[in-house]
Amino acid sequence: MILFGSVLNALLIIIGAVIGRFLHNIPERMKETVMYGIGLAVSVIGIQMTFESTQVLIVIVSIVVGAVIGEWIDLDEKINKLGHWIESKMPKKTEGPGVAQGFVTATLIFVIGSMAIIGAIDSGLRNDHDVLLMKGIIDGFTSIILSSTLGIGVAIAAVPVLLYQGIITLFSTQISKYIPDELLSFFISEMTATGGLMILAIGLNLIGLTKIRVANLIPGILVVAIVVSVVFVL
Repeated sequence: MILFGSVLNALLIIIGAVIGRFLHNIPERMKETVMYGIGLAVSVIGIQMTFESTQVLIVIVSIVVGAVIGEWIDLDEKINKLGHWIESKMPKKTEGPGVAQGFVTATLIFVIGSMAIIGAIDSGLRNDHDVLLMKGIIDGFTSIILSSTLGIGVAIAAVPVLLYQGIITLFSTQISKYIPDELLSFFISEMTATGGLMILAIGLNLIGLTKIRVANLIPGILVVAIVVSVVFVL
């Protein structure tokens, strides 16, 4: 099932949100330790993905150029401003958060990020759902925390997550119809390795070792496609 990863991700968000409604005052030490564990697991997945590269120079160029583009357009800041703008348009309740607040906050956290894009592409091109599975675990735990404070509106965020990742996955499956198998295989290996570095950065951020603006690295995926195409033609 090509959408298995996206569907499972959405289900884990819903399950986590439901659990969160029955859990209050989760100990901070428990939250911290679990998040560290998830961060370590994400880092390992990222490292494993980087070994998929057959030409490390392409990965380096893609990350560097992608970072330059991302910082130039300040993608990370634009995403944050979008989140603040959406939240400012939501009606505020005097007693506790409303459904809208929980939905918007959770959607921004679950949808925005390189794991969603990389994982969805991986599902479409290789039918490999490992990245989305790990993202689902992270989102599920995060939804427990969010739901315990922001309400059941967090569960509704599963809908845009499924649509967003599902569309990317389905679009990725069409790429193979128009690109030669050899070029596609070349692109997948380098895209996986480049995405692996971004996922490693996410893991390090979760652990608290770094504060990398991972969103500003996302243009590197587009750079991979361009560089791989040029190298393949030459």
